[in-house]
Amino acid sequence: MNKSISMKTIQLILLCLFAHWTNAQEKSLLWEISGNGLSKPSYVYGTIHVICPKDYFLTDSTKASFQKAEQVYLELDMDDPAMMTKMTQTMMLTNGKKMKDYLKPDDYTLLSDYFRQKMGMSLDQIGGMKPFTLMSMLYMTLLSCQPQSYEMVFTQMAISTKKELLGLESVEFQMGVFDQIPYEKQAALLADMVRKKEESSKEFGAMVALYKQQDLEGLLKLMDDSDWDFNGYEDILLANRNTAWVPIMENAMKAKSTFFAVGAGHLGGTKGVLQLLKKKGYKVKAVL
Repeated sequence: MNKSISMKTIQLILLCLFAHWTNAQEKSLLWEISGNGLSKPSYVYGTIHVICPKDYFLTDSTKASFQKAEQVYLELDMDDPAMMTKMTQTMMLTNGKKMKDYLKPDDYTLLSDYFRQKMGMSLDQIGGMKPFTLMSMLYMTLLSCQPQSYEMVFTQMAISTKKELLGLESVEFQMGVFDQIPYEKQAALLADMVRKKEESSKEFGAMVALYKQQDLEGLLKLMDDSDWDFNGYEDILLANRNTAWVPIMENAMKAKSTFFAVGAGHLGGTKGVLQLLKKKGYKVKAVL
């Protein structure tokens, strides 16, 4: 073997290993996107959809990046006046069935008692809602606080700075994503979370801790290992949506410097938004 070629090969391998090690060590929720013909950098920030005020934080670099951007994209267009109406229309079962049809009798009683205790409503009253809607309500009961929302914070910041606010997907599409997961599976998962409430609360606490550490890869691993995740449906929930978002992001960034804010679980991993942008030729770097 040619000695010079062998040395170059070794150097290339070492460079790749170093690059992988460097990327693995970077912990940030905020990333700058530049290059590939962009006249101005854009930014993408990973959110957590609900968090207690004591755990909420927003760094000065995030605020500064938001100020630099000319427009804002969230997963949904949060200032759409019709959004709440659309959400209400898509959160109910429309197939003539109710939660009772997807749960074992003991699980139905368990969930009904839990929601009556925590929210003053039994499943007889709210059982027409889709399982995912009830799961969102359940997550709220795992918090010992009135939660803070990053999406609402960024919405208010956009309004106050008169930046246009847009969405990467429609309410109908986002809610429809969960219709692709069997309701029986969602209902069983919901019952299991209540049955093992201490464990699910502990896992939620671990997720918040990783979020505060800005550890995207750690969050992704926790989701992959979770007993209460939709294992086997990751592409539907994350990868497919990430792939659909990137062309929208590209068009937005070419037009204006843009601040994107999406769930942190969408950023990390080989199928995450950051890697997809890199494959498109963009320079993506952590903003600390």
